[in-house]
Formats: sequence, structure tokens, C-alpha cells
Amino acid sequence: MGKNIVQKIIGSHLISGEMVPGQEIAISIDQTLTQDSTGTMAYLQFEAMGIPRVKTKKSVAYIDHNTLQAGYENADDHKYIQTVASKYGVYFSRPGNGICHQVHLERFSRPGWTLLGSDSHTPTCGGAGMLAIGAGGLDVAVAMAGGPYYLTMPKVCRVVLKGKLKPWASAKDIILEVLRLLSVKGGVGKVMEYAGEGVKTLTVPERATITNMGAELGATTSIFPSDELTREYFKAQGREEDWIELIADSDAQYDEEIEVDLSQIEPMVAKPHSPDNVDTVQNVGSIKVDQVAIGSCTNSSYLDLMKVARILKGRTVHPDVSLVIAPGSKQVYTMLAQNGAMGDMVDAGARILESACGPCIGMGQAPASNAVSVRSFNRNFPGRSGTASAQVYLTSPEVAAVTALTGYLADPRDVAKYEDIEDIVLPKEFLVNDNSIIPPVEDGSEVEVVRGPNIKPFPINTPLSDKEEGVALLKMEDNITTDHIMPSNAKLLPYRSNIPHLSDYCLAPIDPDFPARAKEAGGGFLIAGHNYGQGSSREHAALVPLYLGIKGVIAKSFARIHMSNLINSGILPLTFVNEEDYDGIDEGDQLVIEDAISQVKAGDKLIVRNVTKGKDIKVMLSLSPRLKNIILAGGMLNYTKANS
Repeated sequence: MGKNIVQKIIGSHLISGEMVPGQEIAISIDQTLTQDSTGTMAYLQFEAMGIPRVKTKKSVAYIDHNTLQAGYENADDHKYIQTVASKYGVYFSRPGNGICHQVHLERFSRPGWTLLGSDSHTPTCGGAGMLAIGAGGLDVAVAMAGGPYYLTMPKVCRVVLKGKLKPWASAKDIILEVLRLLSVKGGVGKVMEYAGEGVKTLTVPERATITNMGAELGATTSIFPSDELTREYFKAQGREEDWIELIADSDAQYDEEIEVDLSQIEPMVAKPHSPDNVDTVQNVGSIKVDQVAIGSCTNSSYLDLMKVARILKGRTVHPDVSLVIAPGSKQVYTMLAQNGAMGDMVDAGARILESACGPCIGMGQAPASNAVSVRSFNRNFPGRSGTASAQVYLTSPEVAAVTALTGYLADPRDVAKYEDIEDIVLPKEFLVNDNSIIPPVEDGSEVEVVRGPNIKPFPINTPLSDKEEGVALLKMEDNITTDHIMPSNAKLLPYRSNIPHLSDYCLAPIDPDFPARAKEAGGGFLIAGHNYGQGSSREHAALVPLYLGIKGVIAKSFARIHMSNLINSGILPLTFVNEEDYDGIDEGDQLVIEDAISQVKAGDKLIVRNVTKGKDIKVMLSLSPRLKNIILAGGMLNYTKANS
């Protein structure tokens, strides 16, 4: 029986386990990436392991999140990351060189290789045929130390793309349509493998837009074949020697299959406040817009911004709209500057930002109160923009550009001429200048790692006790994001390496009194609905609750990366056996798990006693023996030290 692409890559990297969906497997990791929002913690954890040099084929540290330097904190973190990278064998991408996913796609992606990144949008490189997975910083640190990456073998969902996009429909519209069909929970436990004749109509950057937002499906990752179009992209990047053909066998088997007819796709928009709240631009109608932001790791490629520049050329941004544009990499920025496209955007009234994540993660350009912001980004969770009352809509760069000109949400088919952009294609040769990527020194023993005063020790749990008890500190609904658990705005991002400071803001978007209540109680339990922890890979959403003494989270279901981060921190990720038991727990109820150690060892079902209500609640802890041992040890670091 033939193999699909996922099976081929996992099979060639398999260390333990069997490729049976639902079973735990371990794979070797070829490359890692970190960014500065999660990287400081990852490197602190790597240092704690005592490994003298990274053992991957290539590891890269990017500075792309915390680039506003209103104080010393961000600059100190950058200095720490640069020095620790040089010491331990990690390449360092300087501030301004670009967003990690865009740069990695351009300069380091390899078909058939594995990539583990401390950012949930790491699957971007799946657009080049790479098995690229987002994970918590500790998992990435273990991979840098030469350890395997453990995951549950995902199902493989074949997404068959039929036909060809019509004028003004884009790759962004394809993934928005998939999100409309499947929801933000539709990819959980799956890899989305794209196939069909429609694949041949999409360039690598367009494919990367789709795999990037596969993260919003909750998918483990997404991947495209590596074909002749991939080869052309690598050749244009001066890296043809890194290319291999990688396609599914003709008789490959899949666990699921969906079909998308590209000829039926039209300009789409994700309405507030979820990436799967999708409708057509035509149906949503002419909403007055205050801000337009174009960029992010989803839509900041050369192809995207050339189309934007052409739409804006010779025109003027509406007087009521603030338009900001951020090229995804120095390569894109320089090429736009040299060919005149940058001038066209500036002349139209656009504000050009540096090549960084910027507004996408709330680092600057927060909208006005109650503003409508149309963005070519990947997430529109409440408050993520930096303004709690803002209404954020997600669209393609083309829709965003015409919206900036008209002042209202606009369908480009109604207000623009397609012949203005139809001749825009990828260049035969990209401008390659890697002088902002600093290689590590050959002998790091003499490198002094510089630590600023904002870098504090990260919390380490104690082994599981035989009696875990505490109050239900907070009860939450479905789809609680990591932005709810640990906000990531411009005011807090500089403190990503200072867990004590962040603890004052944990879950504050849901309940401003939660941090004080948790500290007064000395910890306890969190209660949640479905898909708890969706969104970013930031392990701060587990480390900060750990610092506050959270013993466990009882939820209807968990997002993959956050559940892994909870386990790595030694926090119990428990799911209701009977979902109606969720209704029987109130904030303030006293909960206790008696004989916790023996219960965890005995099986998948545990009993949580609601002392206040006098009722036993059945919960699941469906973990492999290895993961149970991590929980028993009080987290991954304790487990690693005990078994090294």
C-alpha cells in the first residue's frame, strides 16, 4: 500500500511507536526555530539541561515579536538570545530581518525535513513540503538538545483542491473557506495534506498562506507536495540543491478527505471574533472601516505586497482610514524598495512598518476605541489587537488594499481592475542577502551569556502529591485562547521572561480579580469548556498558572499545544467523562483528588471530589505511560533530569 506525504516524512524520522492514529510516536527533529516572545524561556530551559551544543542540523533564533523598545526589557532579551545562540550553536536572525516564518520559508525550509518551532504558525513551512510543527518552548529546547519530539500520531486529512481560482480570489480565501467548513476545532488531531489539480495553480508563498492558517484549524500541521513549482521557488532563492520531489503515492490511503472547488471561491472575510466566523465579503456588506493592516506571517510575501502596491499605485488612502503595511522579511522589503513598489505604497498614504509581527500580536498600531480594523492577519480574538473594544476582520491583502482606498469593507471585484495585478508573478531570482543572519561561533566556550535584570527564573513544579486539592478558581466557556490566559500586548510582551510580573495579568481578560484571588487561595483548579487553550504556542499560558499554584485544569477538551504545555509544566489536563458535570461545578467549590498518584498510575479515569457539592466527578487523563511519568515527576524538566 502506498504512502501519503505525512507517512513518508514521519516514517523516515520515526524513533519509536507505530504510525497508527491515536498512538504516541517519537520523531527526530532536523531544525528548530524560536522567536523572542517564547525564545528567552526556551533557551533558559535549554541551559538548564546542561547540553554544551545544539544537536539539530540547524536551529535559528529570530527576533520578530518584541521589537518596540520603549524600555530596556526587549533589548536585554535580544542581547540574551544573541549571546546564548552564539554560545550553543544557534543561528541568530537580527531584529528587522523579518518574521520567523517568512524568513524560514525563504532561507531554511527543506522538503522532507522536520521543523519544530516555538510558535504556533511554524506550519507555514509546510507550504514547501516540510513537516513543520508548532510546540511549546520546552519541547523545542529538548529537540535542540537532541531529544525526540513526542506526539500523538495524527490522522491525515486529504484536502483535494479542484479547479482554479477566479480573478480576485486568493489563497487566503481558500483557507478561510476551509475554516468555514471545519471550524477552529476541525483540525484537532489531524494533519491537513493538500492534493489535487488545484495545487499546481498555487505558488509556494500562496501554499504557505494556507498552511500558516492551518494553525487556526487546531491541526497538528498542514503540508503541500514538493513539486516543480517548489523547485522553481527554491531555485529563485538560490537553494535548488535543497529541493527534493516529495509527493504522495498514487495509492496512498487517508483517514479523511474533503474537497474544495477553487472555481467557487470568492473573496472571504472572518468576522469578529474568531477565524472561523467566515462569510463572503459580498454578504457582510459595506462596513465603515477605521484601520487597515497588511502583513503578518500569513500575508507579507513579495507576491502579496506587489499586488497591494499595484492596487494602491496612483491612488490615495481614504481620509478616514489608517493604513499600515509590514513586509514579512528584509528580502521582501528591499525588493519592494528597489523596484519602486514601496514608493507607490508610501505615495498612496500607507505607513510602512519594520519587518516584524507588529500589530498582529498587539505590538503597536492598536486601533482606536470601538474601531473596525481590517487585517490580512490570522487571528482576530478579542483584545489581541491591543484594543478590547475593536472589531477585527480578517481578509486577503487584496481586499484589505481596496478597503483602505474606499473606506469601507469592499469586494475588489466591484471597485478594482484585475488587469492591474494579473501580470504579477514570482521573480525568477530573489534578492539574497543573509547578512542579518549571524552564525554562531565555532567554539562557544568563551562566549559570555548576557542576562538583563528583567530575566527571572522560570517556575519548576514539584512532583505530584498524593492529595491534590484546591478551590475552583475560575469557570470559563468554550474556545478560551492563550490570549485570554496570558495576554500578549505591547505592555506585557517585554516581560515574557519575567513570570512573576506576568502573574498579575493571568486570565485578567476574563476576570480582572483572578490573579489576586489565585494568590490569596494559594492555587487551585480551573474549569473550562471545549478547545481550552487554542491559539498561540506560548507556554507562558501554562508557566504563569503554574506560578500561581494551579493544580489542574478540568475542561471539556483541550487545544493540542496548550495541553502539551500543561503536561510539560506538571499541571493535570483533565477532561470531563460526562460533559454535564461541567454544569455541576461553581466557582469557589472545593475540589480534591484523593490518592492522586495511584489514580494516575492506575488508568485513564480519575475521580475528582466536589467537596462543596458532595459529588464525585469522573474525569479522563488519557496519556501515554511516558506522559503520565512526566505528570508524576512534576513536569518535563524534573522528568528529564531524573532520567538523564
